[in-house]
Amino acid sequence: MKRSIAALCLLASGALAQNVEQLWKNNCASCHRQGEGGERNTPTLLTAEAFDEKLDRRMFEAIRDGKQHAAMKAFDATLSDEQAWALVNYIRELQFRAVRSGAIPLGAPKAKEGIRATRRASFKVEPFVDTGLSTPWSVEFLPGGEALVTERDGSLRLVRDGRPGAPVGGTPQVYARGQGGLLDAAIHPEHAANGWIYLSFSDPRGDDRGRTVAFTKIVRGRIKDNAWTDQETIFAAKPEHYSGGDLHFGCRIAFGPRVDGRRHVFFAIGERGRGEFAQDLTRPQGKVFRTWDDGSIPDDNPFLDTPDAYRQIWSFGHRNPQGLVFDLKGDLYDTEHAPRGGDELNRVVRGANYGWPVVSFGINYGGTPFKTPWASEGKSFIMPVTRWMPSIAACGLTLVDGNAFPDWKGDMLAGGLAGSCVHRVRVRDGVLVEREEILHGMGRVRDVVCGPDGLIYVVLNDPDRIVRLVPAG
Repeated sequence: MKRSIAALCLLASGALAQNVEQLWKNNCASCHRQGEGGERNTPTLLTAEAFDEKLDRRMFEAIRDGKQHAAMKAFDATLSDEQAWALVNYIRELQFRAVRSGAIPLGAPKAKEGIRATRRASFKVEPFVDTGLSTPWSVEFLPGGEALVTERDGSLRLVRDGRPGAPVGGTPQVYARGQGGLLDAAIHPEHAANGWIYLSFSDPRGDDRGRTVAFTKIVRGRIKDNAWTDQETIFAAKPEHYSGGDLHFGCRIAFGPRVDGRRHVFFAIGERGRGEFAQDLTRPQGKVFRTWDDGSIPDDNPFLDTPDAYRQIWSFGHRNPQGLVFDLKGDLYDTEHAPRGGDELNRVVRGANYGWPVVSFGINYGGTPFKTPWASEGKSFIMPVTRWMPSIAACGLTLVDGNAFPDWKGDMLAGGLAGSCVHRVRVRDGVLVEREEILHGMGRVRDVVCGPDGLIYVVLNDPDRIVRLVPAG
């Protein structure tokens, strides 16, 4: 949109450094107060209808272009598009406070006599592992009924009858700092025949300056007599792409359908706090990868002929994916962290660019404007199926494919760390049908898994335990 030279000079001034709270106070609060409205007959924004994500673009355009019939002036001459979008983020934060206070009735159901009644199912929460875990990161189930749990410090434990055993010996050394550590465990779908278990972890190494640097690595191995054996590398970054810092390792692992007697394995790795690398195919940061289950590279991967590209790349432009799952149709989905606001659920397709950090639904953590979600002319990115504003710190994603919750079958359950929540998301043919929060307030949700018994297992941090959702009635 064209602006005058005076307006452009204003936008280039220190006004751009205002955080969203200042922007709201200076431009919106006189009429909208803290979302409740009332001044100059301004309607409330604190309703379930106004919280609908379908209104994101409409709110942005109302701020930018004004609403003549409502006597709302346009801010396009004084606010950048990024600032206008930051104000939409702030409105979503105000609305979410109303959700948590109960003023907007969209939060998870409260337990009544131990039963939580959601839109399509009722359940009870039962303990599965109550003690003996330290920052558990993922849970998987072996064919014999044992659970396999990773802990951030590098421990891998078998759980029998709700009791964690001693750490499995000989597992890889991990970089257990910040967001690094032992991350996901995935059981090969033909584990009963081949015994393979896949692990993702932050792999430490020394660089030529004597520093410890790290990057996410994928290996597979077997457990024999509580010892890790037969380890093989599925993916490792080039040594020069290991980096310092403790951020955005990812990582989740998912197996594709069986093809000619073997399977593809997909894994998602974060951009390590270097957003610009997510757009660079010669770098491993911020990508979803695809290999065969032995680590070899499929001959139909999308970037085989791109000079110096990582040949395992399946898609790019991701920030920090920490959920990865196939739906019943065989489509791949991920959940990933945005900064403040704008976590995403994406349908992950071959060769696609998901836009980070060129576009984003979020703003900077300090509240200053960042981007808008929409690509500029001449660019094309895949938009998310749904987004969370404010951020839930999306972590853990599962498909309900068992029979314990028949009215949830085919839906995805997404966890949130900062949100301390689990959301049920119904997607059909890549389109959001419905979304609801089904659990909140039991701890930081690190992983969500539909077990072989059809029950839903939720890995929690603070407190460190695993609970399960069991049908009620």
